[in-house]
Amino acid sequence: MIKKKLISKIYDNVKTLVGALIIAILIRSLLFQPFYIPSSSMEPTLLVGDRIFVSKYVYGYSKHSFPFSPNITNKRFFSKSPKRGDLVVFKTPSDNRTDYIKRLIGMPGDTIQFINGELLINDTKILRKKIKNKSIIRCGNFLIETKTFIETLPNGAEHLVTYKKRGSLQNSRKFKVPLNHYFLLGDNRDCSKDSRYLDSVGYVSYINLVGEAKLIFFSNDSNVSSLLKFWNINNSFRFERLFKLL
Repeated sequence: MIKKKLISKIYDNVKTLVGALIIAILIRSLLFQPFYIPSSSMEPTLLVGDRIFVSKYVYGYSKHSFPFSPNITNKRFFSKSPKRGDLVVFKTPSDNRTDYIKRLIGMPGDTIQFINGELLINDTKILRKKIKNKSIIRCGNFLIETKTFIETLPNGAEHLVTYKKRGSLQNSRKFKVPLNHYFLLGDNRDCSKDSRYLDSVGYVSYINLVGEAKLIFFSNDSNVSSLLKFWNINNSFRFERLFKLL
């Protein structure tokens, strides 16, 4: 009798855990997924140590919507087109596994080029307004002096971008975005591996889109103090970024 009760209790606990796991996977795959920002390529928009929620349904669903990207189909269901200026999480085309986040700049058929340090889309210079002559931004383990601008894309979307004050990218080849692909750049323009690097990132297929970043729900500067040193959290926790919409 005792043995039967024990087996029944174990079965109920396992069933509860399995049910909770299935619900968590469905939420993560179909609704929202948390991500951690490990690099400075999107500063000043996203900082190292930001934790964000990404909407998984905004562009529809592909195999990359699910854990481990199961190779079950090369189609996208309930597909919706992303908008220029979106903060997009995607799987890198080089391995279809690594998650990157960048800003969508080029749509299918667009040409993208940098000339004299300025961004051109379809041979038209993108409007930008300088807001800071000098600011300090991270680039890997280094701090660099940058100029900060408000950049306005052809659809009216605005966002902050930074360029090195010295040694900034001046000119690039002309990139032609293929059909069903997108061109994405980091906001920290001189410290970002993005679609300009055709051998590692390049043009991103609509199949590889994971979702759109919507919210910063937590942010901690690990360079100041790790979360394990809870007694120093006031110095590392970025309270002003809590629940910040993107």
